[in-house]
Amino acid sequence: MYLYHYGLQQLPFTITPNTQFYCDLKSHHQAAKVVLTALKTGEGFIKVTGEVGTGKTLLCRRLLEDIPDFFKTAYVPDSYLSPEELRRAIAQELEVDTQAIGGEHQLARALQQRLLEINQQGQSVVLIIDEAQALPEESLEAVRLLSNLETQSRKLLHIVLVGQPELDDRMQQHRFRQLRQRISFSYQLTAMNADETSEYIGHRMRIAGYSGAPIFSAKVVASIYECSRGIPRLVNMLCHKMLLLAFGEGRHQLTLNDVKLAAADTDDVIYRSRRYRLFLWTLLFSVGLVVALGALFVDYLPWELLG
Repeated sequence: MYLYHYGLQQLPFTITPNTQFYCDLKSHHQAAKVVLTALKTGEGFIKVTGEVGTGKTLLCRRLLEDIPDFFKTAYVPDSYLSPEELRRAIAQELEVDTQAIGGEHQLARALQQRLLEINQQGQSVVLIIDEAQALPEESLEAVRLLSNLETQSRKLLHIVLVGQPELDDRMQQHRFRQLRQRISFSYQLTAMNADETSEYIGHRMRIAGYSGAPIFSAKVVASIYECSRGIPRLVNMLCHKMLLLAFGEGRHQLTLNDVKLAAADTDDVIYRSRRYRLFLWTLLFSVGLVVALGALFVDYLPWELLG
């Protein structure tokens, strides 16, 4: 690959979530703060949503590292599960031997008993469900029923639902009103702005071991931001392909043409040339000028002509 060419120790722009490359973006920082604050105040249900590619899975893995030791965590990355499969996955995360458990009723009792044992040890359980928008309707109801498990003083299980905006749409449906009303804290992840995109690219290059002069110029970064709309996954894909292109030609410095070629090979990105952007800004300015002059002209017309 191109590691030696750029003096890197590892690939900087893979799309596999890796907490080593975690960049504390404002949106991710606020989301983690909301979740941790809700957990510390004893809330039972928290929801975090974000568009495809905004780093939800990476946030989940970071939360698993940052949640205080007072909590025992269970992580379900694949949410397209039946109620029994979901309970079994949670039980296995909590170190329940599910092989000796046959029916769904026995599984539910074993899971509840395990939650009580953890509570008696002075801990609470945090369940993080990724891709929660894919939960079948029956499994969403099973999640709601799990949230009923509590002692006289506190919840046995805190649930963090992480998913795409479709999760918000599902929660607005009438049949999910009971679950919706139990969600006490919500947060929506957003894409990066232009400055964050520049910080993000530099951060990943440094973590990967790069220590030379910047190879992503300000113009190149600005073009990457426009193409990707600040979505981290798309930024990663573009940057990786650009590094490959420059490596193939024996170059170190990246160009706007590299952005153009990488964008042409990447779905869900839109490349606009500098000439196109100049044309667009000129058009917008001209329209604004015409509107302003028209308004000024109307103000100076005699009122009897207007009437």
